[in-house]
Order: sequence, then structure tokens, then C-alpha cells
Amino acid sequence: MIDEDGQPLPGPRYRAAMPAQAGRRAPRTTRQRLAVVEVLAGLHDFRSAQEIHAALRERGHDVGIATVYRNLALMAQTGDVDVLTREDGETVYLHCSRQHHHHLVCRACGRAIEVTGPGVERWADELAARYGYTDISHTLEVFGLCPECTRTSADARPRSE
Repeated sequence: MIDEDGQPLPGPRYRAAMPAQAGRRAPRTTRQRLAVVEVLAGLHDFRSAQEIHAALRERGHDVGIATVYRNLALMAQTGDVDVLTREDGETVYLHCSRQHHHHLVCRACGRAIEVTGPGVERWADELAARYGYTDISHTLEVFGLCPECTRTSADARPRSE
């Protein structure tokens, strides 16, 4: 992860286990869920349920699309994946750290970088305090073109004479 100044943060940070909800059993680990986790672990960009399903099929896993959606929903609920809606409205998923963070997402290739934003946190706290809100939460995704896609995009433009 990098901070808002573009500096790397020390070491990876991993998600802590979510506390069990009162009166609810932890979901059982199925071979389908393990297969979804395996695919997500190898990704560095947000992917749709359909793309995850296709990757599972390519790896020889016989998992239906409804099962993929069900597992992704459960993993989102437990905080095991981050979910965002792309600018085109498609819902996509990525396995991230459990530390509070935001994303810088390439709108061309989907590459995502986790970033922290102390300025955003201060702003959200100040805004909530100003209007008397408590127990606040927020999400922030910043979309743009990564350096590689920017280069590719520039190379594809016709040159003026």
C-alpha cells in the first residue's frame, strides 16, 4: 500500500478475522469457496463475478455462476473482499487488506492500488462533527489511467504532422 503522498507504507497488512455474529455459525468452507479464494488471491485488479467465474472454469473448477455470486456476497459481508462499482455500473471484487483504505483504480485495465488517506479521514470526521453525525463510515475510489495504460493510450493516438 502507498500513502497519499505516494510513499510505500511499511510491510503488508493483513485482515484480522471478523468476530462471529451472535447466534450465527461461521459459514462452512466449501470446495467452491476455496476455489473462489484461490482465484482472488492471484488477482491484483478488481474483477467481475463473471470474470472470476471464467477464471474458475479455465482452472477446471465446476462452479456455477450463482455459487460464485453467493460466495462473493458472503465474502463481502465478512470483509474478505472489497466491492466497488465501476464507472460503467459493473460491480467488481478484489481481495484486499482489512486495514481501512481507499483505492486508486485504472479505468482501462482495472489495476488497483490500496492507498491510505489521512486527509480524507480528517475531512470525513470534521464534516460529521459539523452536522452532528456519529458512527460514520465512508468509501473512496479514485479512477484514472495507470502509467502503462496512459502510455498505451498515448501511443495509439494519431500524431499530428
